[in-house]
Amino acid sequence: MANYHLRRADRAIDDPAELDRILSTTKHVSVALCGPDLVPHVVVMSHGYDAERNCLYFHAAKAGRKMDLLRANPRVAAIAVEDLGYKAGECSHGYRSVHLSGMLAEVADPVEAMHALEVMIRRLEPDPEAVLAKFLDEFRQGRPLPCAILRLSIEERTGKHGS
Repeated sequence: MANYHLRRADRAIDDPAELDRILSTTKHVSVALCGPDLVPHVVVMSHGYDAERNCLYFHAAKAGRKMDLLRANPRVAAIAVEDLGYKAGECSHGYRSVHLSGMLAEVADPVEAMHALEVMIRRLEPDPEAVLAKFLDEFRQGRPLPCAILRLSIEERTGKHGS
């Protein structure tokens, strides 16, 4: 895919630390999938960002449209948006966003799946230790996870801010 220039270069976010901050603090990521019928499908999911592995982790139902689409075509686009609110009287809305592209895949390795759960739980839960203890106990007992764990391996990311 060709890289496109940002029409408003003055709105680019180029600082890797700022891109990391946005990915680490936003509550949701919208992921666009497209199957063989070439009909786009967008899902909004909570996530955990792993900067060291350059990926986002998600949890999902083990079956359904999203899983069928990613198995047919793992290439996705995604966006994380930090909403800074509407600016009354200016007809403008403030935001900071990170646009991503990469490959989405189900995590098969149980050790990585537990790592992904830990990343997500530490990001999302107000009391992560209790929830982590529950999943770790189930993992040690060899129980399968009740959900699929997905990894978006980031190949490209760009940032933009508005007003």
